[in-house]
Amino acid sequence: MKKPNVIIGKKQIVLASMTLILGMAVYINYVASQSAPELEATEVISGGTSIAYGDTQSVNGSATDSASYFAQARIDRTRSRDEAIETLSLIMNGGDSTEEEQTVATQNAVALSELIETESKIENLIIAQGFEDCVVYLDGEKASIVVKSDGLTAQQAAQIKAILLNEVEVANENIRIFDVN
Repeated sequence: MKKPNVIIGKKQIVLASMTLILGMAVYINYVASQSAPELEATEVISGGTSIAYGDTQSVNGSATDSASYFAQARIDRTRSRDEAIETLSLIMNGGDSTEEEQTVATQNAVALSELIETESKIENLIIAQGFEDCVVYLDGEKASIVVKSDGLTAQQAAQIKAILLNEVEVANENIRIFDVN
């Protein structure tokens, strides 16, 4: 009887380590999501008020705090997108990945670049409406918009929603609009 040959190649090591990293990421995401349960749009928040479309969340702070908030938000968003792009480019250019993996990575890279372009376009359109500053976060299914304002009216929130919906398709319950003073 022949002895099985147990030679572990680079592909197997890379595949095993990527599987392990993916498993750790899923576990960390699961643990993090357990700490803050999501509320449905119709549920009541502990303060006794319900959040409906057009309502905004005000964040009090000085002008320098809000300016640094927007700068930090852009830096954080850019950093996370750069990490995603780097990972995708490693998969696309890696000699160990299959053609199918490279195709999927290419499609993800194109989708990510379209999201980045759309976020920038929406931010510019919202600022053109007279808002001082704005940061838009899109993930394909959800949209979060943070606007520098002393308080949004329902009409302003509707304008922001109209701009968003002209550029992307997002369900109303997945749109969050926040204002920062």
